[in-house]
Amino acid sequence: MLSWNLRERSSLIYKILHLIDCGVVTLYLAVLVLLYGIEWNPYYTDLEIITFILCFLSFDSFQLYRSWRGWKYYRELIVILKAWATVIGILLCYFFVFKISWAYSRAVFMFWSLTTPLLIFCCHLAVRNLLRHFRRQGKNIRHAVIVGAGDLGTRMAAYLEQIPWAGIEVVGFFDDKLESRQELDKIEKPLLGKIADVHEYLESNDIDYVYVALPMRAERKIFRILKECRDLGAQIFLVPDLYIFGLHHAEIQSLGDMLVLSFNPVSDWKRTFDVIFSSLVLIFGSPLLLLIALAIKLDSRGPVVYRHKRIMTTGREFGCLKFRTMVVDADRQLERLLEENSDLTAEWKKNYKLKNDPRITRVGRFLRRYSLDELPQFINVLKGEMSVVGARPIVGRELERYYKGNGDKSAGRYVSMKPGITGPWQVMKRNDMEDYQERVDLDDWYVLNYSLRTDLKIIAKTIACMFSGKGAY
Repeated sequence: MLSWNLRERSSLIYKILHLIDCGVVTLYLAVLVLLYGIEWNPYYTDLEIITFILCFLSFDSFQLYRSWRGWKYYRELIVILKAWATVIGILLCYFFVFKISWAYSRAVFMFWSLTTPLLIFCCHLAVRNLLRHFRRQGKNIRHAVIVGAGDLGTRMAAYLEQIPWAGIEVVGFFDDKLESRQELDKIEKPLLGKIADVHEYLESNDIDYVYVALPMRAERKIFRILKECRDLGAQIFLVPDLYIFGLHHAEIQSLGDMLVLSFNPVSDWKRTFDVIFSSLVLIFGSPLLLLIALAIKLDSRGPVVYRHKRIMTTGREFGCLKFRTMVVDADRQLERLLEENSDLTAEWKKNYKLKNDPRITRVGRFLRRYSLDELPQFINVLKGEMSVVGARPIVGRELERYYKGNGDKSAGRYVSMKPGITGPWQVMKRNDMEDYQERVDLDDWYVLNYSLRTDLKIIAKTIACMFSGKGAY
C-alpha cells in the first residue's frame, strides 16, 4: 500500500517518466546495435547523446506529459508519433548536413525509427493503467465543481461517477435556479452556492477542475467565470450543450475562418470497414447467394430480389434490397387481409409486421428464420446507402409516427447515420419486441454510442442469432 500522496507527487511522476522515456529510447538503440552484431563506434555514442537531448526537448514541447485522465489512448499515441517524427526528422537533417549516415547501420536505424514510438506508448500504457488502478482505490483523486445543476450538469456528474478510473470527484454544484440543496439529493452532491460564489469558493478551496455546464444563452455568466476564475489554480472546461440538439457525435469543424458545428458524424473508419466486410461477404458468399436465388425461382414465380423504399441519411429514400420471401401480389393480399381481420390490422399498426403472415413462401419462411433474406443488402452497403451495423431500416411513415413523435430528437439522430443490415435490435429481442418505443430507444442508443468495438460485438452476436433463428419471422 502506498504511503505517499500520489496527488501531490503526480508532477514528480511525470518528470521521472519524461527522463525514463528518453533513457528507454537511447537504451533501445544500444540493444538493437548489440542484437544486430554491429561493432560500437564513437558515432553511436554521439547519436545516443543527441537523441536523448532531442527526445527531452521534443517530448516536452508536444506536451506529452500533460494530464491524460479521461482521454482516449489513441490521442496520446498520436502525440507520441508527432513528437518522435520531429526527432527523426532532425536526425535525418543532422546526417545529411554532416554526411555521416555511412557510420550507422541503415537496418538498425530503420527498425529503431519505426518501433520506438510503439515502445514508448506501451510504457505510457502501463503507467496509465497503474494510475487508473490507484484512482479506483481512491488515490490520486482530482476534485471538481460543476457550474450549472440542470440536465447537462447532472449528466456530467453522473458520467464522472461511471468512470472512476479518471479519478475526478465532483465536490458539488453552483446554480442560480435551485432554491435548496434537497433538490440535488438524487445525485448525492451538495449545492455549494450561487454562480457568483464560484470565485470566492475557488479562493478558499483546493479545486482542480471547474466544469461549466450552462446553456449557450448564458454567455454573460460563462464569460464572467472565465474572466474572474482562470488565475485561481483550477482548470476551466466548458461542457458544450450538444444534448439540446439530441446528438452526441456533433463536432466543431472549420469553414474557412469560420467555425461551424457539424451534426453529421464523421465515420471514415466505418465506411472503410463496410466496404471491406461487404466485399468479403459477397465474394465468399456468392455460391450461397446463387443457391438461394435458384431456390426462390423454383419455389414461386416472380423476381428473386425485392426492392423496398426505406429511409437513409438526411431523410432520403433508397431501394433496400432483399431476397423475395413473399408471393408476387403481397401488397394486394395485405389490403384484403387487413380488411377481413381486425386482429391482424391491430398487429400491423403496432409492428408493421405479421407474425404468422400467410403471404410468405416456403423458401421465404426459411430465409427469414435465419435472416438470409437480407444478404443482398450488402450491395446497398457497397453503394453507400447502408452500413453493416446501424439503426433499423425503416419506412417513411415509421419515421413520422414514432421517431418524430419523440420530440424530433430521435428523428434527428436516426437520419444522421446510415441504417444497418444488423444492429442492437437484431441481437436483443429482434422481432419479439412488444413495444415499438423499444426499437426507437435501441436506435437512439446505437447512434449515440457506436464504435468499432461495438460494431464487432454486434456482428458476432448477429451470427449467433442467425444460427439460432430466435425471434425472426
